[in-house]
Amino acid sequence: MNTPLILSGMQILMGDQLVKDQAVLIQDGLIKAFFPHQMVAHHQPAEVRTYPHEYVLIPGLIDLHVHGVNGKDVMDADPESLLVMSRALAAEGVTGFLATTMTMSHDRIEAALAAVADRAAEVTGAAILGIHLEGPFIAKAKLGAQGNLSCDPDIHLMRRWQKIAKENIKLVTVAPELPSAISFIQALRAMGIVVSVGHTDATYEQTCAAIAAGCSHATHLFNAMRGMHQREPGAAGALLLSDCVTAELIVDGEHLHPAIVDLCLRVKGANRLILVSDAMRAKCLGDGEYELGGQSVRVRDRKATLADGTLAGSVLQLPTAIKNIMAYTGCGLAEAVRMASYQPACLLNMERHKGSIEIGKDADVVMLDEKREVALTLRSGDPIFSK
Repeated sequence: MNTPLILSGMQILMGDQLVKDQAVLIQDGLIKAFFPHQMVAHHQPAEVRTYPHEYVLIPGLIDLHVHGVNGKDVMDADPESLLVMSRALAAEGVTGFLATTMTMSHDRIEAALAAVADRAAEVTGAAILGIHLEGPFIAKAKLGAQGNLSCDPDIHLMRRWQKIAKENIKLVTVAPELPSAISFIQALRAMGIVVSVGHTDATYEQTCAAIAAGCSHATHLFNAMRGMHQREPGAAGALLLSDCVTAELIVDGEHLHPAIVDLCLRVKGANRLILVSDAMRAKCLGDGEYELGGQSVRVRDRKATLADGTLAGSVLQLPTAIKNIMAYTGCGLAEAVRMASYQPACLLNMERHKGSIEIGKDADVVMLDEKREVALTLRSGDPIFSK
């Protein structure tokens, strides 16, 4: 049995409440108990870490859409890249993420899938919770920064890739207007994979048909998809209105106007929105020239673009997304954190173990300081980042 760890002094975000005057006991990777700060001496022997009252303990963050960070990318298909990404994400309070692929050649995609499947268990920072296959089953009219190697849905190819990935593909982005997309969506759902509408020029009706077939998620809502018009609500309108769909938002101040973020929260609520980074390898490195999916990307003033000005992912960190959505909408810390922890855990069907601070759940927790910057990240009770 491991030595218990007690975190004391700070506030704890439990559900929708900031709880004061409570310490948390962590042992064997799990949250074991809560008790008043003054009772710490009664729970010895244990390692005790005491923090200022202004600090807040929140659930570990989960990023469902991240391509790269700190100079590395999932498409490198390299174990060292995955390790670097895992450690860098831990520094921003991410305790789990989906390694996200790009639309490239089938050989490159398969190499990336194999690398994640073979080495996911070895990373020592944020855990790799699975794979998000963003393409190649996307519309040529809405590639965004994806490579020009998209293809029509192919369930035989998908089954091959899931085998290569050792059943680690958890989320697939699909354009509903492509040939055979509806039967493809139904087959993916039968395989237990979450299907997301994205990179699409689908009409409102086509998107509604995809939702009826089993699509339950939206890849970066509004970005790289047919937008809303008063006479054609488009894919964005259908996804925004559906109670069956959760939606990713990239809240970096570039991808979405603050008023659109506010609109999304008012319409869908915090229970159906998920904050993601859609980060590329430039994150943590500053301005410069970088690569994404075989294309050159320029980063200037925290904005990543292709040569023609097309947005090319982001350099966003999830704590910044939390701060931004609070500023744009007036929502509280509990709501904002929920969209980056509990809601992604629900989408992955992991909410019984992750996504909130409760007795019996994995001790994936993050300590925020008085400026709401990450001071400590624990994954299963083990420190994976400490400032």
